[in-house]
Amino acid sequence: MTPDGDRRRHHCLVTGATGYIGGRLVPELLDAGHRVRCLARSPGKLRDHPWTGSVEVVRGDVTDAASVRAAMEGIDTAYYLVHALGTGSGFEHTDRAAAGTFGEQARAAGVRRIVYLGGLTPAGVPASRLSPHLRSRAEVGEVLLASGVPTAVLRAAVIIGSGSASFEILRYLTERLPVMVTPSWVRTRIQPIAVRDVLRYLVGSADLPEEVNRTFDIGGPDVVTYLEMMRRYAAVAGLPHRLILPVPVLTPRLSGYWIGLVTPVPHAIARPLAESLRHEVVCREHDIARHVPDPPGSPVGFDTALSLALERVRDAQVATHWSSASVPGAPSDPLPTDPDWAGGSLYTDRREQSVDAPPEVLWRVIEGIGGRNGWYSFPLAWAARGRLDRLIGGVGLRRGRRDAERLRVGDSLDFWRVEEIEPGRLLRLRAEMRLPGLAWLEMYAERDGAGRSRYRQRALFHPRGLLGHLYWWSVSPFHALVFGGMARNIARTAAARAGVTRPAGP
Repeated sequence: MTPDGDRRRHHCLVTGATGYIGGRLVPELLDAGHRVRCLARSPGKLRDHPWTGSVEVVRGDVTDAASVRAAMEGIDTAYYLVHALGTGSGFEHTDRAAAGTFGEQARAAGVRRIVYLGGLTPAGVPASRLSPHLRSRAEVGEVLLASGVPTAVLRAAVIIGSGSASFEILRYLTERLPVMVTPSWVRTRIQPIAVRDVLRYLVGSADLPEEVNRTFDIGGPDVVTYLEMMRRYAAVAGLPHRLILPVPVLTPRLSGYWIGLVTPVPHAIARPLAESLRHEVVCREHDIARHVPDPPGSPVGFDTALSLALERVRDAQVATHWSSASVPGAPSDPLPTDPDWAGGSLYTDRREQSVDAPPEVLWRVIEGIGGRNGWYSFPLAWAARGRLDRLIGGVGLRRGRRDAERLRVGDSLDFWRVEEIEPGRLLRLRAEMRLPGLAWLEMYAERDGAGRSRYRQRALFHPRGLLGHLYWWSVSPFHALVFGGMARNIARTAAARAGVTRPAGP
């Protein structure tokens, strides 16, 4: 605070702005009057956020000292909201090294404070018995606390908010399984917290006194078991009573697969979360309230947090989603805009269709593809491909859409990722399903020489090894049915919306 009682305006660096918490924190910091700089590996993913024009976006990676050093210049408060969860067996080493680099560069740049959102750890449990996920979160906090820069480590358990991985797991398990045989960890006590309280503590931590260098447990007012959480979710959502039968034979590993099959959360994320749920995570103090006082009605209770999350989902107002962050190992390079001879083979399936509808109507159909609207061709084939992807550890089709009508760069769209949008003209999707290669799907809304609309579609596949080539040739006989049907039905749908009963010829 300044001497006159006003809040100090900080220059804040936010890492993880493409993720669930980071994407929600940025507008909260702006609303509090702070200046914000975002460090992102792929700045283009932030391009379509409504707040992008109000922040500075720089390219970089927390594992790269040079880019972190440049991003830290002139920064007062640095938010560390990244982790390597789901990237493989070496994620603990990656997290440790990245946190060390971040702390070193913050100290060298004269940063006044680091704020880190970690995981709540159980009392009295040695690090060797923690899940790798919780152990790594705790270690990152220790590294930052020892960096020489005053650090606030906020430790939260399950975060309840529309779009969070924890909320999605809870929602899908409860809604899809009226009778459940569940792991024994459903009886473990947890202290969940509403996402709005997490954001309030994160913003408020920028004003902590300089001498504060410690961890803070943050949680809501309710201590519940996961079983209670599912039953209370059913009550708040107006669902019939759920029959839940805990059994001891489902190990954390099997639990991860079980969650991955029932929910849209991939196994790479579901497994470490399931492993963490075997530990009781309850706050041991609420000291954060001394520095960030709780306003009336806060912390938000569990049932209220559920109601708020469900309201946001029903109104399609999910600002960020757990799937906003890229799936580890998803394809990135080369780009389909590279020349045909670059990077080896590039298989292409092209379709075109004249459309008796204005380009803007055609574009609305294109932008609305996926999720509940489907893919306009052979639903059984798309569903089968999604199930196969889930069985082999991929994301499947169940991620859906963040928004029912609008897309932005970086959004997940079933088992695709929005890689590029030229509003009114181009939508490019990059595949994140398990494939022996890299794949894209491009859809164009154009105007032909006769003044009519033309829909142009291009599917591209960059094979990896012999298996990739075999994959393409094994599925190519079905392209006329899948991709050809998609082009025809998109044209037909656009024509129908424009009030034309007959689609134009091919």
